[in-house]
Amino acid sequence: MDTDLLKNNGIDYEKGIEILGDIETYNDMLGGFLEEVEEKLKNLEKYKNEKDMANYAIYAHSLKSDSKYFGFTKLIDLALSHEMAGKENNIKYVNDNYDNLISETNRVINVIKEYLNS
Repeated sequence: MDTDLLKNNGIDYEKGIEILGDIETYNDMLGGFLEEVEEKLKNLEKYKNEKDMANYAIYAHSLKSDSKYFGFTKLIDLALSHEMAGKENNIKYVNDNYDNLISETNRVINVIKEYLNS
């Protein structure tokens, strides 16, 4: 697997290895992230559409935490801002910035898939 692919796409995998211990564990955990992230995205959309900001914040927090484990630098910041907006019941911010969060999440997913298949 080509870690330059991660680095060139703004993923600080070295930060993830600091947390997870070694590249093998990091790579194994990335597979788990891919298995779980689709469900998290479905729940984010559900709670956004229902204007249930408390639960929206929980899933944004979960996405942020996952992102920290793997060094998804940009996604950490986006998920944090959505978590805070959810906690503040700031539906306008969530609606105005939701597409950016989803777009970055999908970008990261595509990079991970390419990396795991490299």
